[in-house]
Amino acid sequence: MKKFILFFVLTVAGLTAKAQDGYNYYEWGIGGGIGYGRAYADTKRQDSHPIYNFNIAYNFNPYVPIALEYQFGTLSGGGRTPDKDAFGRIYKNAYKALLIHADVQLGSFIDYADNGFLNVIKSFYVGTGIGAISNNMKDIQRTNLPAYAQNGPVGSTNGFQGKDKSTNVVLPLRFGYEFKIYDSYEQVGYTVTLGYEHSYAFGEGLDGYNDPPAQFKNNAPDQYAHFTIGFRYNFGNSVSYNKLVRNYGF
Repeated sequence: MKKFILFFVLTVAGLTAKAQDGYNYYEWGIGGGIGYGRAYADTKRQDSHPIYNFNIAYNFNPYVPIALEYQFGTLSGGGRTPDKDAFGRIYKNAYKALLIHADVQLGSFIDYADNGFLNVIKSFYVGTGIGAISNNMKDIQRTNLPAYAQNGPVGSTNGFQGKDKSTNVVLPLRFGYEFKIYDSYEQVGYTVTLGYEHSYAFGEGLDGYNDPPAQFKNNAPDQYAHFTIGFRYNFGNSVSYNKLVRNYGF
């Protein structure tokens, strides 16, 4: 009888500890990602390239990571033939960006306890932030080509206006889904994220051109967007949350 009581007490204690572990999350995360995207700039054609990032995140709670991200890649477009750009412009921007952004997952708002469907959708997120992008043109057409003189800037000898190197403020808009991988403590030890990010630049630096909008039909801010897959390792202090992060059985 004593052995049965001892077994029962230990079992209940173990289950209680396991459930308590399910309320905890790690305070920090570090990771990176790779994406594939393109700019939406002034030239007719835009090319797609890989985009990379490294980031460190502070987990405000299990569903709101706030990340500092270093991002780099290539944005390019245009061409020196009419099918690629009506003015013969071409650019290749080897850019670097530093961003801070926060993603908010549905799990912050919904009661997903004992509901399989809600436990699946709780990891969808939307987010935004702010940052700066450093533009560096590795190739750009500044002078008018003879075949395009009639389409080029007024006077045609002035060349195309803009800067080879510049810095712009960027506003990223983000959404996606985070897959949570739990460790032996029933905490989210790792995450894999599938997402989409669309960033608006305040300025005309992404393609290096800043020509008169009326003549060049440049009526929208420079932008770039990419799909991405990311991985993050969570570590640091274990912090308690007010809801069970991992709902057992779902």
